[in-house]
Amino acid sequence: MPLSMAKIGEIFQIKKIGGREETRQFLETLGFVAGGNITVVSEINGSMIVNVKDSRVAIGRDLANKIVV
Repeated sequence: MPLSMAKIGEIFQIKKIGGREETRQFLETLGFVAGGNITVVSEINGSMIVNVKDSRVAIGRDLANKIVV
């Protein structure tokens, strides 16, 4: 399922990153890599704050839809 449908507080494993090559590289530099764990901290108006690799990152719904967990 896409990350945008994940529940707050649950730990998920990233299965794959979709989108164009530039988008995948951008997300990879932020720590979103297949096999990594991710936790949704909060969601406000479609934007999400997630824990990935011991860092908190804010992403929009469009990017969250490209991350499959």
